[in-house]
Amino acid sequence: MLEDIFKAKIPGYNVHNTLPVARPGLVFMAAGSVVTLILWLFGLDAASLVFLALTVFTAYFFRDPRRPTPPGGFGLSPADGKVIRIQPDAACPVTGRRSIKVSVFMNLFSVHVNRVPVSGRLLSQEYFRGKFVNAAFDKASEHNERNALVIEAGDGSRVTVVQIAGLIARRIVSWVNPGQELTRGERFGMIRFGSRLDLYLPEDSEIMVALGQKVSAGWSPVWRNPGKAGG
Repeated sequence: MLEDIFKAKIPGYNVHNTLPVARPGLVFMAAGSVVTLILWLFGLDAASLVFLALTVFTAYFFRDPRRPTPPGGFGLSPADGKVIRIQPDAACPVTGRRSIKVSVFMNLFSVHVNRVPVSGRLLSQEYFRGKFVNAAFDKASEHNERNALVIEAGDGSRVTVVQIAGLIARRIVSWVNPGQELTRGERFGMIRFGSRLDLYLPEDSEIMVALGQKVSAGWSPVWRNPGKAGG
């Protein structure tokens, strides 16, 4: 396994968060803990157990595991989840370029912290207001609330990453800004409570995943560009 090969202290490893949970989840965990304590102090044991269980699940949902980044040569998945769509000859909704579209669906039990798929400069970031239909539906790519990032890699190719809100997910978080240099595998944001990410890749990309395959953010290879340096 790759985990046996790579160590935690490697070039490019991002330490945006050294906690075992993502920072946006701390407020939910704190609120749940306070409510649990108050209910317990008032002798409402059953209710306190319910809120304790909710607090534990919140910690599980916002978990943010440390992950080494594999060496360059291929682009990484930006999300944990399952590949639900691979579409050649798709039009990128942001750049208008013909692309290969790869969609990863995150369910309620996935790690929801998103990671940069390829090193490069963030050319733009645009937020689109929209609906909150089931993110597994194809129409979610066009109609749901979403945040689109366009990254220019070192080889000049451009990759668009779109965070898409879903039926339950109502909050998209981004920690990066246009003009920023991004490092492959570092954390760039998250979507609260499940959703989907779409990747729009150069047309000459060699796709390294299959429909139904489970992938991990910042770890699983998704594509490579033949004849070009990856990473």
